[in-house]
Amino acid sequence: MNNYNNFFTLGLGLFRQPCKQSHQIKHQQKMMEKSWLLAFLLFLQIIPREAAFGVSGGVGVGIGNAGGGGVWIGGGINSPPTPSSGSSVSKLNGAYAALQSWKSAITDDPLKILETWGGTDVCTYKGVFCADPQENELGPAVVGIDLNYANLQGTLVKELSVLTDLSLLHLNSNRFSGTVPDTFKDLVSLQELDLSNNQFSGPFPTVALYIPNLMYLDLRFNSFSGSIPEDVFNKKLDAIFLNNNQFDSQIPQNLGNSPASVINLANNKLSGNIPPSFGLMSSRVKEILFLNNQLTGCIPQGVGLFTEMQVLDVSYNSLMGHLPDTISCLNQIEVLNLAHNKLSGQVPELVCSLRSLVNLTVAYNFFSGFSQDCAKLFFRNVGFDFSLNCIPGRDMQRPQPQCSVIPGGGLSCLRIPSVQPLVCGSLAETLEANLNQSPSSP
Repeated sequence: MNNYNNFFTLGLGLFRQPCKQSHQIKHQQKMMEKSWLLAFLLFLQIIPREAAFGVSGGVGVGIGNAGGGGVWIGGGINSPPTPSSGSSVSKLNGAYAALQSWKSAITDDPLKILETWGGTDVCTYKGVFCADPQENELGPAVVGIDLNYANLQGTLVKELSVLTDLSLLHLNSNRFSGTVPDTFKDLVSLQELDLSNNQFSGPFPTVALYIPNLMYLDLRFNSFSGSIPEDVFNKKLDAIFLNNNQFDSQIPQNLGNSPASVINLANNKLSGNIPPSFGLMSSRVKEILFLNNQLTGCIPQGVGLFTEMQVLDVSYNSLMGHLPDTISCLNQIEVLNLAHNKLSGQVPELVCSLRSLVNLTVAYNFFSGFSQDCAKLFFRNVGFDFSLNCIPGRDMQRPQPQCSVIPGGGLSCLRIPSVQPLVCGSLAETLEANLNQSPSSP
């Protein structure tokens, strides 16, 4: 049996992530590749070349596999490894007690996943994964729990905090409810927390902000409500998925502090303006999704600073005013969705000239026209939907009475003084200077 080939197969099962929206597929694939690579590198460092996966632990990963649930790294081929110190025994005993406590808080297990959670050998539990962190010197430890799509019903328990070697906790598509225990702050090795598609409720689980090494936070498709804490955007998270909840605050003004490559706040009840700091975020951001909220005001001029942006979706809000010329600086943009707002003016010519554009949607606004470059999008096989606007001579536009009064006609948007030609590389300094002069967004 080729141990390295097995690990490739196991890794793909362990780090499989859900995809709820079509324009998130690319990012989630990248996140999977990153997580898988991280795990593989860890594997190469912690396992001796002569070591193999323990047969007794099984080689099945994920709920759907027929084999055992855990991976025992660092053990012999024909027998499970023997912990070499009292410390490892203590860790496994603690893990056993924690997992049994959690098992007792799970009230429905239709797929019979927990039938494998019967003995003291936690590394054989389905969905539980073990690794030997120091080449068998301290013995095995639980480093991952992947119960995605297990359809379990129950709650989380505070005892799980003893799993201090846990780096992954993936619970997507279950029926867990209640809140996240405050003791989760003790999960000092946790890097990925996926609680998506469950029945959690209450305010934002602030304990997640105290998990010191967390990089991936996925709370989407739950019933969390209230405000989004400012510290979400101060923490060094690479991915923030808060979409499809019931958050009803304004977007925190420190949004621009976040180093994340993807931020999804879609399908909530967020109100107010998009913060001016929006444009001061890390240029490495790839996707921002604000769709289907209650946002008002202007699209900030700083949007042009996102030189690596690939997806920007602000559709189904109440944004008004003209589009900032700086949108034409989004050289990597592939999907730009501005539909179902109250935007007006001309669709800028330079926006339609963006070389990476795959889909441009401006439908259901109050735009009054677009240039010939926009008309050429059809010949470039770029999707371009401009229906239900106020563009003379075009089909499928609003009835004229709806175009007689343009929403937000008197709205004053913070704009960088027009410089022709627009020099995208100089935007950062100019924008920062303007923000320093205008501390509040109009």
